[in-house]
Amino acid sequence: MWSSIMVLVAKDIVEKDFLSLSRNTSALEAARQMKAKSHGFVIIASAGGVPEGIVTEWDFLAKITAEGKDPGEVKLGDIMSSSLVSVDGNEGIDQVAQIMAQKGIRRVLVICCRG
Repeated sequence: MWSSIMVLVAKDIVEKDFLSLSRNTSALEAARQMKAKSHGFVIIASAGGVPEGIVTEWDFLAKITAEGKDPGEVKLGDIMSSSLVSVDGNEGIDQVAQIMAQKGIRRVLVICCRG
């Protein structure tokens, strides 16, 4: 018989190394930094570091490439999704998965303590 069961929570699986840029950064510069760090998304943050939105690889395809726009002229603030969904770091991953499925999203911002 098991005496204890390990429950995974969001902070156990969160990606702690992420890229954060300003809304005024060009899409071209963001793409270069994303490639260099092998990231598929970038968090858009205010000057004070407050998350304001997210830009994903899909945003680059749908909002720049497919539209024939110049990535050097497009700012991240113009293509970001500003409806960030956040969860507490102690939220069970089953609940996080349910939230993501309900909202049709693939990424959530995990808010938790440092460390």
